[in-house]
Parts: sequence; C-alpha cells; structure tokens
Amino acid sequence: MTHAYTPGLRIAEKTKVASHRVLPLLGDVVVKKGDVLKAEDVVAKTYLPGKVHAINAVNRLGIQPKDLREYMVKKEGDAVLKDEPIAETRPWVKMLKAILHSPITGTIESVSAVTGQVLLREPPKPIEVFAYVDGVVTEVIEKEGVVMETAATFIQGIFGVGGETVGELVMAVSKPEDVLTADRILPAYKDKIIVGGAFIQHDAIDRAKKVGVRGVIVGGFDDEDLKKLLGYDLGVAITGSEEIGITIVITEGFGKIQMAQRTFDLLKSRAGSKTSINGATQIRAGVVRPEVIIPLDKSGRAGNEELDKPMGRGMEIGDLVRIIRVPHFGKIGKIKSLPFAPQKIETEATVRILEVEFPDGSTAIVPRTNIEMIEA
Repeated sequence: MTHAYTPGLRIAEKTKVASHRVLPLLGDVVVKKGDVLKAEDVVAKTYLPGKVHAINAVNRLGIQPKDLREYMVKKEGDAVLKDEPIAETRPWVKMLKAILHSPITGTIESVSAVTGQVLLREPPKPIEVFAYVDGVVTEVIEKEGVVMETAATFIQGIFGVGGETVGELVMAVSKPEDVLTADRILPAYKDKIIVGGAFIQHDAIDRAKKVGVRGVIVGGFDDEDLKKLLGYDLGVAITGSEEIGITIVITEGFGKIQMAQRTFDLLKSRAGSKTSINGATQIRAGVVRPEVIIPLDKSGRAGNEELDKPMGRGMEIGDLVRIIRVPHFGKIGKIKSLPFAPQKIETEATVRILEVEFPDGSTAIVPRTNIEMIEA
C-alpha cells in the first residue's frame, strides 16, 4: 500500500493526551507519580527573580564613590520599603543634608564603591504551574515539572490567541454555519467556554469579554478584528502569551468559514463537560497548534474504553482529510485511492496525488500537499 505522511490537525473522539507541565526555571514539584489531579491543581512552583533597579547614589548625595558605603543606612541584603531612607549625608548644617530614598519595596542587591551605584531588587514573583487537564501524573521531571495524561476528546485548531483556560463547554449556536453575534452571548456564559459556528464578530468578542466568557471555539475570524483585539499587527504567528482576557481557538481559518460538521457535532456531544483550551500557536519550525481537550470523565482515566488509533503514520485509504487549497478549500472527505505514480495536474506540475470522496458521493483528485490528515 502507498504511504505518505502529512502532518495535520488531530480530531479524536477518544484518545490519550499527554501534556508536559514544565516550569520556566528550576523549582519544586509538589505532586508525585500516580496522583489523580484536577485541572486547577498546582503541580510545580518556583520564584522568578524580581526586577533590578539601579540608582546613581553618588550623584544624588554629592559624594565620591569610594565613600558611598560609609553613608549607607542600609547594607547589602537588607530589606527596604518604598520611600525608606537607604543612604544619607551628615553635614554640619542640617539643611544641607541629602537623603537617598528607596524607589521600591525589595532588598539591597549591591553597593558599588567603584561606580557609585546602588542596585535594588524587587521581591521575587511566585510562579505556579497547574495541571491544566483533569488526569493522572504519569511522569515527574525533578525540579522541572510533570507529564499529565488523560483520556479525552481532542481537537486541534488552525490558529488561536490567548493562553490556557478551563471551563464548562457550552453551545452558543445551533448550526456550524451560524455566525456568533453579540446578542447570542448570554450572561449565563460567565466562566464558560462557548462554541460558535462559522464566524465571530468583533463586537461579539467585546461582549464575551464583558460577560466573563473564558474562551471561544469558532470556525472563522477576521484578520482585521484580530488586529483590533490585540492592539497591534501580529506579524509572525507565535501566540499564547497575550493578556487579552479571553482565549480564542479558530478551527477552520480566517474569514467566514463553516465549522467542519464533524468538529461541530463532536463539540456538541460533549457540551456541559469540563474543557481545557489553549490558543498558543506557532507556524514556523516546531509547529504548535491551538487545542481543545475534554476529559472523558472527572478523573481523566481511560478505563476500559477503546481509544482511537494514534496519529503519526502514513495516509491510508479510508482516512479522513481536509483540503487546504482552492477550489475545494475547507472540504472534508475520505481518501478513496492513493495512486503510486506522480501525475500531471492542471498547473502542468507533476505531483503525487490522491482521490478524495466527499460525503455527497462526489470525488476530486487533489495533490497530496494540498491536504491535511484528520485523526478521527
């Protein structure tokens, strides 16, 4: 049988999902292998060093750098409060006294008799990494983090913005071709993750943020609205760290594009379930796709249920694929045949092709580079 591997979106009703939960720098892991956790549980924590502030002390005090230490009220390592005196002169005339106040609350990092500078550091900032999904700790990486595993419905999107968030999944539209307008965003959607159809309007995003919606899963989105949402032109698509108050996962692409029927039906079947989503996207080397993870049960354990076959293999007849170029852009069908020999197409190029059969029975010959596999 002819095989060709084509990376693509994963869409699986039941599969095992492994999530690496790692600190940005070394710290402490607070769970152990085998622990069953909720998405909100902390798995590791550390402290990010505070920002350093440099003060030209000798200029402020009118002294020589070599004399700085004798005028210091506070020593290296001492804690200080904002506006607390850290150094002062001792003139005969009190009116001529100069006082150096701390601009921050923190600690004295260093005092230099060479440069005449005092370095202060803000308090360290605690960083906590959460489990993100309901599931089981399958591996502990010492001082770094853990690997969480859960049996879940898993859907990858084309593009997203915003970081990780968790909430109950709610259907905001009834059909995959519906447009998610502002009037469909109800107060009851506070802290929820809502599913739209083919498109979401900019005013609907504003409404969702005001209501307190945590995330939106939708087929299409306008690139101009993306610029309004972010406040800048994105350029290179590396997202996930935006602080915009909401996470958006786009399943199909930019523009008004009906959400794939299978994706919509799958989300609809899991409505009411606790859902984890992440809009992080990277389309350069080391591709990262936005994701939707819906654990099969509260513990995230697989149980005795049969899981979908894993991805990471060649294309086979019967596999679901999505076409990603015109004239059949966005259509989903099954591979009907995989001819071995390259063939000439309309552009006069000679390429490897496949035959796709659509749900209505029609077929199309498509270059293999113009499709992406869908795990189903």
